[in-house]
Amino acid sequence: MAENDIIAGLDLGTTKVCAIVAEQTEDGIDVIGVGSVPSKGLKKGVVVNIDSTVRAIRAAIEQAETMAGVEINTVYAGIAGSHVRGMNQEGVAAIANREVNEDDVARVLEQAKAIPLPGDRQVIHVLPQEFIVDEQDGIREPVGMSGVRLEARVHVVTAATASVQNIIKCAERCGLYVAEVVLQPLASSDAVLSDDEKEIGVALLDIGGGTTDVIIYVDGAVVHTSVIPIGGLNLTNDIATGLRTPMAEAERIKIKYGCAMNAMVEEDETIEVPSVGGRPPRIIPRRVLCDIIEPRVEEIFAACRHVIEETGYADMLASGVVITGGSTLLDGMSDLAEQVLRLPVRCASPTGIGGLIDVVRSPAYATGVGLVKYGAQRLKHSLTYERKAEAPVHAGWGRKIGQWFREVF
Repeated sequence: MAENDIIAGLDLGTTKVCAIVAEQTEDGIDVIGVGSVPSKGLKKGVVVNIDSTVRAIRAAIEQAETMAGVEINTVYAGIAGSHVRGMNQEGVAAIANREVNEDDVARVLEQAKAIPLPGDRQVIHVLPQEFIVDEQDGIREPVGMSGVRLEARVHVVTAATASVQNIIKCAERCGLYVAEVVLQPLASSDAVLSDDEKEIGVALLDIGGGTTDVIIYVDGAVVHTSVIPIGGLNLTNDIATGLRTPMAEAERIKIKYGCAMNAMVEEDETIEVPSVGGRPPRIIPRRVLCDIIEPRVEEIFAACRHVIEETGYADMLASGVVITGGSTLLDGMSDLAEQVLRLPVRCASPTGIGGLIDVVRSPAYATGVGLVKYGAQRLKHSLTYERKAEAPVHAGWGRKIGQWFREVF
């Protein structure tokens, strides 16, 4: 197993840190190791305690390494948080030799991301939407086309430099090299969305513990990204307060008995709720629990609807909305989402992978699997670029050798 065939994704969430290791094969990507541990060092997707985060990363990596039987040195790390911003930009560059090459594309993308930023922010992604060669638009791959003027429309994602550096610092303390910091909803979209959905328009809502990440695709390209600072942990807090039970018990009750729609629960169903301070547990109707959960879930989807409508792309989402993330495991999430968003909704788990499929076939692993798939695409792209860069050199030597043969013989 070659070292560059191994790809690792590190999903730093508010409630859990997840490490996923995969191997590149001829048939695709096989997940060979998974590690998941509770996280206490992050709040709303941002590192707030370095030591706690380091311990969680180390434990998750060790679990994944043990399961996979390999050593992890390099990871693709996810980033989220309300500090993340997305904006659509344009860039223009002259085509050097009347034919677009990789350098021309790199220059126009560099020009598109040359936006004034405060010193505490940095660009983490430049996502091409389309290229325009001499006023001919709708071009996805401009390399090889003839023209004199190249334009690019892109989506630029920026993040707080401190948040990016803290993620890298935590990984480095665990002896890991961060190949790239990746926006979490971008990674999740690689894991759960099909190309057809991206092409005809889709919004992905990744509902995690501390944040709800939104990413919108139209015509196969990212047109909007944003992060809403509400997630599953808010539900747990509401349950702990409403039922007067410890946080750990509130989380267990949410997972085991939670339902996003009161109407889906029978009137005679009851649950046992542990009390605090040594008091005896209580038996309450399950509908009381759902009465606490439903308004908060409605609030999350209402915030998402507001974001989607504000972008102006609501009428272009022919595929509707896809929801993923650990918090979407609650019963009734898709039904309530359809009511609030007024769009068709499906709940999605990772697809397009092999190996430990049964282990990661859950919305909770969408970001982790997506980071691995993103890493595989980046490696494939870099290898292709290297081969293209080397080709003219070999071709040049071939011409010289041919010329030498003609001169001698």
